[in-house]
Amino acid sequence: MSSHYFENFADALPDPARVAEQKKKLQSAGVKYILSCWIDMFGIPKTKPIPISDFELLCAGKGPQFAVHSVSFVPELGPADSDQIPVPDIDTIVICPWDRTCAWVFADLWWEGKPYNLCPRQALKRAIAEAADKGYAMFAGIEPEFITMKWNDHGQPVKAFDNDPAPGEGLRPRRQAFGYDLEFSVDAMGFLGELIDIIEELGWNIHDVVTEGAYSQFELDFHYTDTLAMADRFVFLRVLLKEVAKKHGLFVTFMPKPTTGDWRSGAHLNTSMQKVDNPSVNIYQGEQGKWSDDAFHAVGGLLKHGSAITAVACCTVNSYNGLVPKVGGLEGGTYTWAPTHMAYGRNNRSAMLRLPQSRYAIENRAADMCMNVYLSLGLTLAACVDGLVNKTDPGRSLDEDLYVMDAAEKTKRNITPLPRNLLEAVEQLAKSDLAEKVMGRAMMRSFVAYKIDEWERYHQTVTDWEVREYLRLY
Repeated sequence: MSSHYFENFADALPDPARVAEQKKKLQSAGVKYILSCWIDMFGIPKTKPIPISDFELLCAGKGPQFAVHSVSFVPELGPADSDQIPVPDIDTIVICPWDRTCAWVFADLWWEGKPYNLCPRQALKRAIAEAADKGYAMFAGIEPEFITMKWNDHGQPVKAFDNDPAPGEGLRPRRQAFGYDLEFSVDAMGFLGELIDIIEELGWNIHDVVTEGAYSQFELDFHYTDTLAMADRFVFLRVLLKEVAKKHGLFVTFMPKPTTGDWRSGAHLNTSMQKVDNPSVNIYQGEQGKWSDDAFHAVGGLLKHGSAITAVACCTVNSYNGLVPKVGGLEGGTYTWAPTHMAYGRNNRSAMLRLPQSRYAIENRAADMCMNVYLSLGLTLAACVDGLVNKTDPGRSLDEDLYVMDAAEKTKRNITPLPRNLLEAVEQLAKSDLAEKVMGRAMMRSFVAYKIDEWERYHQTVTDWEVREYLRLY
């Protein structure tokens, strides 16, 4: 995969000889249709399917064009402006496992001969190029969690793997925690087994599947790769999960907390760094099994820019319902195991950043499945490079349970909480010079404007909780 950031349209076009070779392979495999997918501001893939006969035109920049500004909440252009042109990255071609007559390829958007300034994939590629100029390259792994559901006879969404009567429809006894449960792992293997087979076929090197804390919640753990490839895999995976679920009469939600009693669905970002002139050496690994000084400087950069990263990696109103220490009625326990403060610790899951005991990768636990992964990893990369270049001191490792530490002690030790809601996070994002550099002024302005509107629409809505709490109390 080419993560090279081109500034001229002609330079970005793939080699015609490689295009012809790829077309021949696809036709031999029975592919009839091409899904050339660009990424919108919220990290969602968009496309116009084309017949494979137009593959050469697509790769020459003469395929479908898009009025991106008409559909993607980016009003900086109007109806009299030029359309955007997708240029496919042919290194990302994959035959769709759910329909092998279709092939998927990721594309970058261009506008009037230049990289489109609201293309998140272009933003990540630019961040990768700027990090390389400073001598660094990042590798990433993601821990995607999701809840699998189905529709009941009344048209209501219910957990897919939960065979007890629904609430209010019969005896629903106290149950053991869903996490790691063998019985439910076995019950879900028709769905999970198909996913495992597909991910192995894709060459992602899946390690395991986890039944997580919420009923019908699962996590897929597969191997790390370079930053751009991992971002692409994350987007492809979200579509793959939905398509495979449909085959089993199910659907998948990436909403962090569909109900109050659910464990949050996160997507922890695990990142490590290498030197461009010394590849294959993880600079976070020090001597004698210790973490290196570089790792702590990168942690310092992530903490310095923690609020801005969180605003993008936890980008919905619902995200912040999960970033709390405990929840009454939580299935499988009381504590959430979610991060609550911008701190770091050695294997401390109550902190935003964890230095795991099993790998030399910094784990950012304040990220969820709704994120725009390109912007999240772009900000992560830029923050780590900032910490490395400026040798930022992250302070002392915090290896205590933040859930039980009292407020006075946190204040005394200057332990900063994560943003409490989307509004707080976005207000910090709007002040971030780093975010403006990574996203570009136009994209950041559009992102902030939409998220402020999202918060205001939510805040103006009367919820069921408010009715239950106040209707007869006052």
